[in-house]
Amino acid sequence: MAKLEQVLPDRLRRRIRALHAATVSLAPGGPAVPAETLTAVATACRDRLRLRFDYRTHDGSVRMRDVEPYRLVHTGRRWYLIGWDVERDDWRTFRVDRLALRTPGGPRFTPREAPPASMVPKGVDTALMRHRARVTVHAPASVIAPHLPESVLVESAGDRTCVVHAGGETPMRLALHILALDADFTVDDPPELLEALRTLSARAEVTALGTGEQHSQQGGTS
Repeated sequence: MAKLEQVLPDRLRRRIRALHAATVSLAPGGPAVPAETLTAVATACRDRLRLRFDYRTHDGSVRMRDVEPYRLVHTGRRWYLIGWDVERDDWRTFRVDRLALRTPGGPRFTPREAPPASMVPKGVDTALMRHRARVTVHAPASVIAPHLPESVLVESAGDRTCVVHAGGETPMRLALHILALDADFTVDDPPELLEALRTLSARAEVTALGTGEQHSQQGGTS
């Protein structure tokens, strides 16, 4: 596969890399979603391309949907698509494991105003936490999501970026959870999280300097 990538055009090479990122296993217990489906939906969200798919509802019935995709969201167990349902003329949330894409898809569309926060799939207890944060992580959602509990909402923001909505009892605990991701990130909100990160950074620096001086003194003792 590596040799094949070397001779492919840049456009196809990027699609294969996106497909590789999407094949990382998700958190245990969640329904399987084909990697090509995740890649196609993420690409449609990014390029603002309307999607046509057959959707299986909770009662087993199947209907064709025509949707303007907005965001691909992972809750820890399932992938969801948030989009504008053209027929119903309203925002809807779809489980990605229940849809079967039709080809070809629809035309390009002009983005609408962002949907209300209530569109985020429920069952996520981050909102119940005293302190909440929105962090942009510079890694794909399919890489970050498996390392987070179900209560943390992860939104795909492209092939190499995702947005994590996390909660914690204190800003310090929240900072520790974010640092545990072991990936570069940018704090979008709140300022209290930045302060907690600065405090942790200062403590780590003092500890590192103190440990280094102690080792130097021990090494110089005859």
